[in-house]
Amino acid sequence: MTMTDPTMLADAALWRTRDLAVLWHPCTQMREHPDTLPLVPISHGRGVWLHGMDGNRYLDAVSSWWTNLFGHAEPRIANAIAEQAQRLEHVIFAGFSHQPAVELAESLLALAPPGLARVFLADNGSAAVEVALKMSFHSFFNRGDTRRRKFIALHNGYHGETLGALAVGDIPLYRRIYAPLLIEPLFAPSPDAWLAEPGESAHDHAVRAAAALAVILAEQGEDVCALILEPLVQCAGGMRMYHPEYLRRARALCDQHGIHLIADEIAVGFGRSGSLFACEQAAITPDFLCLSKGLTGGFLPLSAVLTTAAVYEAFLDDSRERAFLHSHSYTGNPIACAAALATLAIFRDEPVLERNRTTAAHMAQLAAPIGEHPHVAQVRQTGMILAFELGQANSREPLPAAQRTGLCAYRAALQRGVLLRPLGDVLYWMPPYCISADELHHLAQVTAAVIDESTRACA
Repeated sequence: MTMTDPTMLADAALWRTRDLAVLWHPCTQMREHPDTLPLVPISHGRGVWLHGMDGNRYLDAVSSWWTNLFGHAEPRIANAIAEQAQRLEHVIFAGFSHQPAVELAESLLALAPPGLARVFLADNGSAAVEVALKMSFHSFFNRGDTRRRKFIALHNGYHGETLGALAVGDIPLYRRIYAPLLIEPLFAPSPDAWLAEPGESAHDHAVRAAAALAVILAEQGEDVCALILEPLVQCAGGMRMYHPEYLRRARALCDQHGIHLIADEIAVGFGRSGSLFACEQAAITPDFLCLSKGLTGGFLPLSAVLTTAAVYEAFLDDSRERAFLHSHSYTGNPIACAAALATLAIFRDEPVLERNRTTAAHMAQLAAPIGEHPHVAQVRQTGMILAFELGQANSREPLPAAQRTGLCAYRAALQRGVLLRPLGDVLYWMPPYCISADELHHLAQVTAAVIDESTRACA
């Protein structure tokens, strides 16, 4: 798929040089640029495609870090942003309000699981998690329950990179260096079905993990503010997936011990899991629902924390110290709220979830033969999220880490015009919902080819 237009190649090279002279990219060992990990300057996007300055185009199989729902440059969202920018670009949200924020909060509460009553707006997913953690602790404090200072999180979970969010994550690559700066939560076993014993179903493993959570709560529940988890899919932990039964039992245990349940749906919300919100599949309502990424369709940073009337009322008092004083300069940004309203309008006006179910079934059909490869240990899927665990198919043994097979696959896919950014040695599909049958077929062909090539080339 390599283009040879000298002018475009030179232009792309110039932008790479300018970038590497001034920028520091996220989640990247910068020494790997420009050789080991190629930097790809992008000029524009349309639908599922990113168009490079070098003339190549790349199928965005990961929705640009799981944010893009309806395709790049989706005109309805773009137009809503442009129209709002002509009316009100921003206003301080302390003591002031505006139509897009009010309508967005009303719309989110109407769509969310029943029992959620208030919306706090923030800038990004990590900020949403910070808000939920602080609100949970502070609400108990305001009610005089000052003993509760701990949180329970799941092994292999991920909730963001700010210090509070990082503290309740359990991925050593991100957490280890900063451990001296972090609060220390209680970690409960993950319900991840990959960890099931031979012959144990995903449901039964979820029940076993919930029993382990029950033991922790029986011993230390009086000290705990909240349990935080990613419903159904531990995304950054390798797209590990689990049965909804765990959510049902976790909700019951939280109720039994009087603690909050924080559902981090930053990645799995807005249709990714097969339902609008993943919690719906367990028929539960969390005390905090954290949303971001797809909230604006991938256009602008915005997050929302939905919570209950009981939590909100714990802060109502004549004392300023009992108020929730957490703030961000761009809280409730009108342009971001307008983008979110346009995103929700697409869900309202079109059968998005029904189409997603058809697309997800097609994804499963195309992935099945790839799963027969001797170096694919598992194919797993939840809704519009499908993952290939690279390893020994017969033993599930991982491939040698030094081989960096996932990186080999990433580079091979870019050469074929597909963005498949791995999580270690896990390749996954999380494409925009507008992906066509032909585009899915192309994605499957490339995935099969790069798995074969990378497992042989890196062996």
